[in-house]
Amino acid sequence: MLRVVVLVSGSGTNFADLLARIQRGELDAEIVAVGADRECEGLAHAAEHGIPTFVEPFTRPREAWSNRVVDAIESFGPDLTLLSGFMRLLAPDAVERLAPNLLNTHPAYLPEFPGAHAVRDALAARAERTGASVIVVDGGVDTGPVVAQERIAIEPGDTEATLHERIKPIERELTASVISAVADGTLQLTARTK
Repeated sequence: MLRVVVLVSGSGTNFADLLARIQRGELDAEIVAVGADRECEGLAHAAEHGIPTFVEPFTRPREAWSNRVVDAIESFGPDLTLLSGFMRLLAPDAVERLAPNLLNTHPAYLPEFPGAHAVRDALAARAERTGASVIVVDGGVDTGPVVAQERIAIEPGDTEATLHERIKPIERELTASVISAVADGTLQLTARTK
C-alpha cells in the first residue's frame, strides 16, 4: 500500500476527496500524515479522521524552514508526498531530498499560468481554455515534469471563484489517477516523467 503525506494550506478539499476515495477502497494508498504551514481546515479534517498532523509555520531563511518541513515528512516514512493547495515553495535542496516522489497539483494547463494566481492569470489573459495539471516538483515554480493534465474551457461570465470550482473536480480526478498508477506500479516517477 502506497504511503502518502499530503501538505495543505487551506480548506483541504482536494485532500478530503482523496481520503474519501481511499476510504471507499478506490485507491491502494494510505494517507499517513497531513502537514501545513499554518493552522487550517485541512488539518482539522485530517484530525477528525485520526490522521496525524504537523504544522511548520513559515520562517526565514526558506532553506532552514524547508528542511524542517522535509524532516517532518520523512518521519512518517512516505512513499509519496503530495502538495495539494500548499501555498509555499520548498527550497531546491529540500525538494531534492524528496525527489522524484514529490507531486504538486496546479489549477492550470502547465506550462501556462504557473504560480499562485493561475486561475486569475488565465482570466486576465482572456484565455479561452485553461485546465489542471499534476507535476513532479522540481526547484522552480511549477516547472517540473508534467505527469497528467486536462483542459477545460473558460466560459463567458466565469469569475475566479466559479472557474476554480470547475477546475477542482478535474484536479481531483487527475490526482486520484496518478496516485493509483504510482500505487499499482504502472507509473514510475522520475525527473523526466513525460
